[in-house]
Amino acid sequence: MSYSLTDLTIVIRGAGEMATGTAHRLHRAGFHRILMTEISAPLSVRRLVSFSEAVHDGSCIVEGSKAKLVTGIEEVEDLWSQGVIAVIVDPENKSRTKVRPDILVDTILAKKNLGTTIQDATLVVALGPGFDAGRDAHCVVETNRGHNLGRLIFEGPAEPNTGIPGTIAGETARRVLRAPVDGIFDSDSSIADMVETGMTVGYITGKPVKAGLSGVIRGLIRPNTYVNEGLKVGDIDPRGDTSYCCTISEKARAIGGAVLEAIMIRFSQTGRPGLRSK
Repeated sequence: MSYSLTDLTIVIRGAGEMATGTAHRLHRAGFHRILMTEISAPLSVRRLVSFSEAVHDGSCIVEGSKAKLVTGIEEVEDLWSQGVIAVIVDPENKSRTKVRPDILVDTILAKKNLGTTIQDATLVVALGPGFDAGRDAHCVVETNRGHNLGRLIFEGPAEPNTGIPGTIAGETARRVLRAPVDGIFDSDSSIADMVETGMTVGYITGKPVKAGLSGVIRGLIRPNTYVNEGLKVGDIDPRGDTSYCCTISEKARAIGGAVLEAIMIRFSQTGRPGLRSK
């Protein structure tokens, strides 16, 4: 029996912005056996381009690719046959042992390893700092904006976390909205709203979350979400182009392309080493 690369089963840990950019690129490339695992209350900020919204709404579509929430692994094969990406609430990634993925991609971006091992799949790819290629994963993708964004690392770690947001139109820290205290985030603002410097975008336990600059709200965490002090709860784009709010960013596309490259390096050799029979 012959197999193609699109027979590969892929588990993606996380379903936020970077995870979605990765899943979207793989899906468009013909990989339809994709399962994304999420927490019960996702913390995605760029929600209009995050498949994690399926956890709340049951399904969502990002740039033509559809994802749907499943409550059990027995549902995924039917979705895959329809060309739909499956999303499941599974913070501990227990689904991995049931679907036996050929590829596992850790896109959580927690700046530390939350349990992924190099034995989890034939190919394990991890995004950003917190992983050592060759020990925790077969390769690590550089996520820091700049010259090396999207570079595949086959030995050692990615660049350390700088704590400074990437530059957009000359702005870094001022464009990010952060929780001033622990508590429930509440807001009457919406993604794609225009704001001015100093405008209140939301509240956490009565403390205002204010815009540090003028622009468009490109991302905003879902209201009624519990957040910890310092967590990113919003993103203001000083360019003011509302179309950017509902399209995948250049960073997410670059990272998705890097994961696709890693897959091709590993599995496009003659005989497709490691491809499992289904």
